[in-house]
Amino acid sequence: MKRSEALSLWTVYDHPSDFPDCFVARRFTVTPNGTLATGDVISGTTLRTVRAEMTAMHLTCLHRSRDDDPVIVETWL
Repeated sequence: MKRSEALSLWTVYDHPSDFPDCFVARRFTVTPNGTLATGDVISGTTLRTVRAEMTAMHLTCLHRSRDDDPVIVETWL
């Protein structure tokens, strides 16, 4: 990966404390220097709504790890 390139990923959360009334997807960028939150957020009242947004961006779903925080549903690349 070149230094100028970054991998974007979206992590989907189930009613996180800062958005207690909805599901939220947050975009992060991964570079050789680490992972950074971008401030980009997609929210929806249902998981289906948020997943539709991820699908519309032609992203691929990765299932959560057992070690993930329980509020994490999945990650999309």
